Amino acid sequence: MVYRNIDTAVLERIHEFILTLNHESENGSIIVVEGKRDSEALTKLGFVGKVTVFNRFKGIIDFVDSHQMTDKKIILLLDMDRTGKYLTSRLVSLLQQRGSSVNLAYKKKLCEITNGRVRHIEDIGSYQNLFGSKFLPTYS
Repeated sequence: MVYRNIDTAVLERIHEFILTLNHESENGSIIVVEGKRDSEALTKLGFVGKVTVFNRFKGIIDFVDSHQMTDKKIILLLDMDRTGKYLTSRLVSLLQQRGSSVNLAYKKKLCEITNGRVRHIEDIGSYQNLFGSKFLPTYS
């Protein structure tokens, strides 16, 4: 019984997380994930904003060059594995050197919400089965 209550609380927090990401996207923030499956996982949970997929660029420098002149907030939601941590570190360093605003708070928040269980952003899609239709927003 207690485990079910914890799951409900986690689901509510994930739902709030997605709503907040939607709000950030509506306000012009750039949401960055590593790959296509990460983007699809966010969409399955109700994210409706635009996602920038890092792997569509030709590397770190190409990505930084494409985003250095923006005055928009860049929200990095890269994986928490070795590669994701390396990319996050390099991107933060290079983007900040070039004057971009980088935000890692959402990555930390997702880790906190799931107690570190989500190491790859695509894993958040597994929570969709637990949502049912209770939390998923409907869009017309």
